[in-house]
Amino acid sequence: MKSKTKKTIIITVCLAAAAAGVILFTGKGAKHQKIQYETAMAETGDIAIYVTATGTIEPVTEVEVGTQVSGIIDKLYADYNSIVKEGQLIAEMDKVTLESDLASAKATYQGSEAEYIYQMKNYERNVKLHEKGLVSDTDFELAEYNYRMAESAYNSSKAALDKAERNLGYATITSPIDGVVIDRAVEEGQTVAAGFETPTLFTIAADLTKMQVVADVDEADIGGVAVGQRVTFTVDAFPDDVFEGKVEQIRLGSSSSSSTSASSSTSESVVTYEVVISADNPDLKLKPRLTANINIYTQEKNGVLAVPAKALRFSPIGPLLEKGAVVNDCDAAQKVWTKEGNIFTAHPVTTGLSDGINTEITGGIEKGTEVVTEASLTGNPKSGAKKSASFMPGPPR
Repeated sequence: MKSKTKKTIIITVCLAAAAAGVILFTGKGAKHQKIQYETAMAETGDIAIYVTATGTIEPVTEVEVGTQVSGIIDKLYADYNSIVKEGQLIAEMDKVTLESDLASAKATYQGSEAEYIYQMKNYERNVKLHEKGLVSDTDFELAEYNYRMAESAYNSSKAALDKAERNLGYATITSPIDGVVIDRAVEEGQTVAAGFETPTLFTIAADLTKMQVVADVDEADIGGVAVGQRVTFTVDAFPDDVFEGKVEQIRLGSSSSSSTSASSSTSESVVTYEVVISADNPDLKLKPRLTANINIYTQEKNGVLAVPAKALRFSPIGPLLEKGAVVNDCDAAQKVWTKEGNIFTAHPVTTGLSDGINTEITGGIEKGTEVVTEASLTGNPKSGAKKSASFMPGPPR
């Protein structure tokens, strides 16, 4: 009796498992699932392709003002943000030593001048006497030699005097351009030494309402960049403002930077090219040395007919196609689909520029055409949540 009861239980469990399998594989008992299609209108709009880069904002004209003589900074007449005019006095160096050098050079020049005049007159007298045979050749040659030596010393002392005068003039430092001081590298009382490099005292920028951005463009993108292209950029200081510019110059010299991976010994070299972009700065928001995030528009079309790019990838195939649906396909390489009721119709199209989100349509459909972009499956039998069911092939499993 116990054996018979046990056998009955086993048979019941097997039948229940079989019924569950039938329901699972036939879909019986599942909630109704619906295919939802997303559509979009063919509309006119703007399409652009751009290259991204980063750069530094700089003044168009920037001059480093230095000094050609060594000495002590005696007085400063300009500071940071000072507005200066061309020829305006901005600094003076201590002139005591330079004035002493000038006085010494002047004294030497005066002595050389006197000697030169004396020897010149003596030589002229000896020329006349030598012509009459009243002076020996030796005396005449000596007079000529003394004259030439005095002339050389006179010219040398004159050059030394001119140099001393110029050096004294260099102690008075003036602005070479109209502009604003954006950097001051010295203090009053500081000693500067003019050796192989001229020490910089001030950095003066010209009109700050005209700025430029020097951007580093990757070698993979530089081929599409051309002079005259439109540029937009932002800076972190004003994240909500978009500034406009234009490509002015593409510098042929490239720069290379190497980066080494921390997890391996592999070193990668990145080659970039400098692109100069002009930008107006009427409200002076753009400050020198700000970092700019740049978009260089390599291709642009405005007011063209376009559809979402995913509409060109949609295809009404697969097990999720609605029951009884009619598919009117064509052999075109590029096509979009329209849906009227349960009928899908393919329309061959020709395309133009695409930015990856929208694609230009140059022929095949008209403005206002409603095209299918994708499909999704709703009503999951387990959770009732929406389930993605695009007709595009999924990733391999």
